[in-house]
Amino acid sequence: MSKDNGFHTVRGYQLLNQENKLLTSGMEDYLEMIYRNMETEGYIRTNTLSKLLNVRPSSATKMVQKLAKLGLVDYRKYDIIILTEAGKKYGKFLLERHKVIERFLRNIGITENILAETELIEHNIGLNTMKNIDMLNMFFEKNPDILEKFKRFIEARQDSEKDGNSGKTD
Repeated sequence: MSKDNGFHTVRGYQLLNQENKLLTSGMEDYLEMIYRNMETEGYIRTNTLSKLLNVRPSSATKMVQKLAKLGLVDYRKYDIIILTEAGKKYGKFLLERHKVIERFLRNIGITENILAETELIEHNIGLNTMKNIDMLNMFFEKNPDILEKFKRFIEARQDSEKDGNSGKTD
């Protein structure tokens, strides 16, 4: 019998995290997109959802049916999709989580593939970590001088690496 030392593979952590989650990452993506669209349109159709997520309409339909079984959306075949109150609450959380991560990545200087980076992180982050990242974002907003110092530090490191010097930079 092996002793659990606390370490797991990435997949192991994902499986542990999944036990506490109501939705899969894919379901979260759909729910977040439905919520985004509902903020402006008030509803969404399956074909619009499939275009926004770059999936086949049949895949979107299957996922919406799963979300309907969980009580997160109201949907009838060939009709519009509307979030339930529970769906709105969950969707709002998912969109806020996305924005927190994206803002953090921008703050630390990530500019390329920011959507992909955000998507990869948001489904695997714990609530406590997300809250602390949000606080760090707020700290940077209240202390722009510190954020500017950090950005200058990054630039200096990148310049140093370009010059072939991997030494420490103040």
